[in-house]
Amino acid sequence: MTQDSPPDLLVLHAVRITGYADTPVIARRFGLDPATTEEALLDAEAYGWVAHTAFGGSGGWSLTERGRAENERRLAAELATAGGAGEVRDVYREFLPLNARLQQACTDWQLRPVPGDRLAANDHADPAWDARVLAELTAIDRALAPLAARLGRLLTRFRGYDTRFAAALARARSGDGAWVDGIEVDSCHRVWFELHEDLIATLNLDRQTTP
Repeated sequence: MTQDSPPDLLVLHAVRITGYADTPVIARRFGLDPATTEEALLDAEAYGWVAHTAFGGSGGWSLTERGRAENERRLAAELATAGGAGEVRDVYREFLPLNARLQQACTDWQLRPVPGDRLAANDHADPAWDARVLAELTAIDRALAPLAARLGRLLTRFRGYDTRFAAALARARSGDGAWVDGIEVDSCHRVWFELHEDLIATLNLDRQTTP
């Protein structure tokens, strides 16, 4: 039976995996009530787990070191209760080769080497080059689906990565290249980054020393 996560954990975890976001974005990440999210964020701020900062008229929440430790403590307890540590580790091992392919695909979307400049920006004037990248992302999408299903059967909060990735890829294939690696939209790269961070956090790994 899939285990649901409590709202306060989901709020803290949403801050973790988004990196920096305002209250509405954090609420939408797991479909939470905005008022409940705001209350949970203020409670977390009082405990020193999150901090709110503002730049140029906009603001957002980020985790403190104490908040990161608290998030990982709660995730470990949740995973132990669900009895799924082995399954998540197995999925992560299968995820890593896909992660390397995703990173290469995004690099190829951004760069297209030419004679004398192997770091030349991809001007997207070569349809065959871009089609090859999109074909690789399509293969990654197919491989992601069963992994996401395994995670989703264990913990509800893991659900949706595959559908978000597929939706972003569909937008990219329709001609909007920002959906490959854009940071202002829910792009393939953004979805993948969140999934990677989610797995690392759940398994209490260090991104600086972990692939």
